[in-house]
Amino acid sequence: MSYQLEERVAILEAEVERLKHKIEHQSLSDPWWKKLAGTFANNPAYDEAMRLGYEYRASLHSHDEA
Repeated sequence: MSYQLEERVAILEAEVERLKHKIEHQSLSDPWWKKLAGTFANNPAYDEAMRLGYEYRASLHSHDEA
């Protein structure tokens, strides 16, 4: 698919406009973290991941103290 320079610029301009429109309307909606809040409620896999992360971070601190 070979485009002429003018066609490529027109495609890029349209994409920039689409992205600008998306950003402008996105700022009016809830923040991203509010959309995710509660999605892992009562999920044993999430709870396990949090426990393992906590243990890992705690192990890093125990190495600092030694």
